[in-house]
Amino acid sequence: MSRERRLGRGLEALLGRPSDDQARAAEPTTLGLVGVDDGPAVTRDEAGQSWLALDSIVANPYQPRQKFDEAEIADLCDSLRTHGFLQPIVVRPQGDQYQIIAGERRYRAAQLANHERVPVQIREVDDRQMAELAIVENVQRKDLNALEKAASFQRYLQEYQCTQEELAQRVNVDRSTVANLIRLLELPEEVKNLVADGEITQGHARALLPLGDEHEQCQFAQRIQQESLSVRATEQLIHDFIHNADSEPLSVVDSQGNTRSVTKPGTSQHQAQLEDQLRLTLGTKVDLRQTAKGRGRLTIHFKNHDEFERIRAILNSGVESLLDAG
Repeated sequence: MSRERRLGRGLEALLGRPSDDQARAAEPTTLGLVGVDDGPAVTRDEAGQSWLALDSIVANPYQPRQKFDEAEIADLCDSLRTHGFLQPIVVRPQGDQYQIIAGERRYRAAQLANHERVPVQIREVDDRQMAELAIVENVQRKDLNALEKAASFQRYLQEYQCTQEELAQRVNVDRSTVANLIRLLELPEEVKNLVADGEITQGHARALLPLGDEHEQCQFAQRIQQESLSVRATEQLIHDFIHNADSEPLSVVDSQGNTRSVTKPGTSQHQAQLEDQLRLTLGTKVDLRQTAKGRGRLTIHFKNHDEFERIRAILNSGVESLLDAG
């Protein structure tokens, strides 16, 4: 695996790229260490590479990854035994220990390989930078599931009371990436578990959001899994389902208490396409009604206060973008 894939271009920009000597570092013998002592102090080999005792390093408290593939760690362990470390672990001092900023899988593989010391890059960063670096390291990883990424975004937003736009700028990703991932956290636990287990994809999960109803979302998620539906096929099924539901007659009670059926106004193809675009953008049910003269009404549905705030943030962001462009 290349260094760009393992560290990430965004993380390299923030931390600096390791030198060729550091990239080729292999665990030194005792004779190769300078200033060795019995404590967790940093030591350097003859090439200037810093090393730390493994038991002085602790996990990253902001690590988005909740599940580590044991087989992958075992493969990495074998690689360390054969080739040594191709890249140091990035850490920060924290009391008399060091917290991992980047490289927790290498750390776990080193534990499995019974290494006593590992090569490190030491950086002085505060808690907020630590959280940002953890996001940057993981956001572009294909093997990190979407919900783990979403949870790391959500935690950051709550911890530092910033907007999605501010977070996107600080970690150098599109705001839409932040918004689309966080929206997945609104799905029912059953659906989120299917995403976490790889039974359905992030694209499938996003297609479920416009349904709004948790029972319907779970039913469609099960159907996706059972029928191995593509994302495009899922989107079409949900579009048809919502369109048919909107076309069903409404039961209304008049002033005399009599119940009668009222057919909803027809929807043109263009209007239906606009509704679909709005539903995908906002992640919720949207009704668009327009008269022949161009007048009409746009109704955006939300099921709770949190969803209302999310939709409001999306709309406000769009307004701010228009103002900036103007």
